Amino acid sequence: MKTLLNLIWLVLAGFWLAIGYVLAGTICCILIVTIPFGIASFRMASYALWPFGRTVVDKPTAGAWSVIGNVIWVIVAGWWLALMHIITGIAEALTIVGIPLALANWKMVPISLFPLGKQIVPSDRIMAAYGQ
Repeated sequence: MKTLLNLIWLVLAGFWLAIGYVLAGTICCILIVTIPFGIASFRMASYALWPFGRTVVDKPTAGAWSVIGNVIWVIVAGWWLALMHIITGIAEALTIVGIPLALANWKMVPISLFPLGKQIVPSDRIMAAYGQ
């Protein structure tokens, strides 16, 4: 089921969302000082391409720099990436088939706003950690 949802996601939203993240990451890498933002954006691009079966968790080693970086990120790129997820989610929610995709899009809004200090892990690892 995860593969089917990921394929539908890729065609309907994932490819375009990933392009937005890659564009933001490229701009951040060009500006040199913002390379950490670019790396986070590229990480989010891979998640935007294939989200089902993976989840985002807090990185245990993240500190105050992640908080400061996230504030800068929201101002520079996070707000328009979050807006992309909201608009795409609304469009997908208009169909019954698109409802799971819309929920996935809306789940990505906070992550698109605050990507630093997060890591993407397979959902299976989370389930195993909690004994489910």
